[in-house]
Amino acid sequence: MTTTDSGTTTADGPSRPDAPRVTCAVTDGIARVELARPEARNAVDLRMCRELRSVFEELDAADDVRVVLLSARGPAFCAGADLKERAGRDAAWVRRRRLASFAAYQAVQECRRPVVALVHGAVVGSGGEITLAADFAVAAESTTFRFPEPHWGTVGATQRLQRAIGKRRAKELLFTGRSMSAAEALDLGVVSRVVSDDLLAQAGADVATAIAGAPALAISLTKRAVDLGSETDLDRGIRIEMSAIEQCLSDGGWRDGVDRFSRRGSGGSATDRPLTGDPVTDSPVTTDEEQR
Repeated sequence: MTTTDSGTTTADGPSRPDAPRVTCAVTDGIARVELARPEARNAVDLRMCRELRSVFEELDAADDVRVVLLSARGPAFCAGADLKERAGRDAAWVRRRRLASFAAYQAVQECRRPVVALVHGAVVGSGGEITLAADFAVAAESTTFRFPEPHWGTVGATQRLQRAIGKRRAKELLFTGRSMSAAEALDLGVVSRVVSDDLLAQAGADVATAIAGAPALAISLTKRAVDLGSETDLDRGIRIEMSAIEQCLSDGGWRDGVDRFSRRGSGGSATDRPLTGDPVTDSPVTTDEEQR
């Protein structure tokens, strides 16, 4: 996996017209993807849709990637769709543009690797779709969310949002277009954790390190089992999990986990121990019960 970052943008300054809208660099199994249009508050246009899809399709196929951190440059994670690009366009063009955005969000969601969104500042419309397409999100305290599509005279965020927070809450946010704080987003499950603004990058790095340190096949199969299981009943979900277990057994990598557990029991180091709960702050597990 090679980087798509050509170094043509600064952290917060304007981008050259030919600069990438989305950048990616991989180090030690951790892919860092950035929305890189800070001068437009990372508003999503057709180019960004295509680049986001391309980057995540490439990451999905990359064997050296264990986890993806998805963040953004500038003062806002994403200010929503770039409505300026629709000026003078006909309905057919707008329809194609919307299909391109759906394909981009789907590429994020379907990536085999865990995708963790690190959000800050304004997260509006399409920004919320990108956040919800990730496996989970960590937010800076100053983050605000808004889903104002109906107030722009269009329809959007009607599917992922309701699956994350429920139908009635989704309707309230969509109908009113009101702003939602990071604390409320945490309470509703839009994000999994809130940290102070200055700790967001470090929190993301810690989470990524914890995920990258786990057996890659087990993480990939766990993601697939959770995603497929959410679409069916418990009985079929158990069958999906058992299929994943069988694949792990066939691979043989599960023996490494047993060996690490055995070493831990005989004085192995803390780095041999899996984490529970919050991968950043929790202490290693110490009981056999946690291994079930």
